[in-house]
Parts: sequence; structure tokens; C-alpha cells
Amino acid sequence: MSVLDGGVRTAHMVASVLLGRPDEGLREAWPLLARSVSTLPFGEVRNRLTAFLVHVAATSQTALQSHHTAVLGPERSRRFRLTCHSSDDAAEREGAMHRFEGAFRTAGFGLSGEEPADHLAAVCELSARGAVEPAVQLLREHRAALTALREELETEGSPYAHVVAAVQATLPPPGPRERRAVPCVARGRSTAR
Repeated sequence: MSVLDGGVRTAHMVASVLLGRPDEGLREAWPLLARSVSTLPFGEVRNRLTAFLVHVAATSQTALQSHHTAVLGPERSRRFRLTCHSSDDAAEREGAMHRFEGAFRTAGFGLSGEEPADHLAAVCELSARGAVEPAVQLLREHRAALTALREELETEGSPYAHVVAAVQATLPPPGPRERRAVPCVARGRSTAR
């Protein structure tokens, strides 16, 4: 694994933790997360994750949990499912979901959290557990979904936009096929909730 792959894996590990429920364990892990972020070789990723960690340090536990519920709670968590942004076609979304589930099976991992395989936190966890290449490929395939999600969070003024932007910044520049997929961002907003 190259230094850059290790940096992507570390960034995705931190993102996965930050997207999880902010319990006391997050406070305890904060110094380790901050050290991990400080070693990342990508400036944009480092800056975005640091911004979220600063938010965590400056916010009460109650406020963190309340905001997490508002942004990632049962009523809103669907928008973090990358296949929900990708198409209005149910068969196409189901096929995409099978690719996410297949990536976990191929890597030999079961899902350890409550999130489905296409949830951003689960994909970041897949990368963090060592399956960096398949996780990055899935994220690239759903780049437009990440953009839609980040823009929605930015509009709401949610610090979680920093975490999504950090994940986006770990991806290589889009190829021609990915650039053509960007127009589905607007459609993704209507199906994300």
C-alpha cells in the first residue's frame, strides 16, 4: 500500500468514526483522531476533518447528539445512502446496492454497524478496514451523490458537510464518465429524503 493509499484509508477511518453517533467514546477518541488527521498527506482532507474536530471540541455532548439525530437520525439517514441519489429507477438502484454488498463480501467483511452497505459511513468503514480500492471505486461511481449530499449539508449549515467534503477530496479527479454523471445531482436531491 502506498503512502497515499494509507492516507485515504486513515481519512476514511476518521470519517467513518465522525459519522457515527457522538457518544462519550468520540470524546475519548478525539486526541487519536486529531493526531491521525494531522498526519494526512492531503491538505483539503486535513483541513475539512480538522474543522469538524474543532466543532466536536467546542460543542456540548447534548448539542452534538441532537445535531447528529437531526442530520443522521432515522428520518434523515436515508440521504447518506449513496444509491438513493443515483437514479429514479428502482432496478438501477437495486443493482447499485448489489455492487455495494458485493464489495463487502469480496473483501470478506460483514457490516459492523447499523448502516446498510451503501451508507457513506459503511463505505468509509470498508476502506478503513483495508478495502481501499473497492471503496474508492464505489465512491467514484457515486461522486454526484456525494456532491448532492455535501451541498445539502452546506445549505443547512451542518458541520457534517466538512466530513463529506473530506471524503470527496480523497477521490482522484473525475474522468469523463463521472463528469457526465454530475447532472443527476439535482435529481438526487429530490430522492434523497
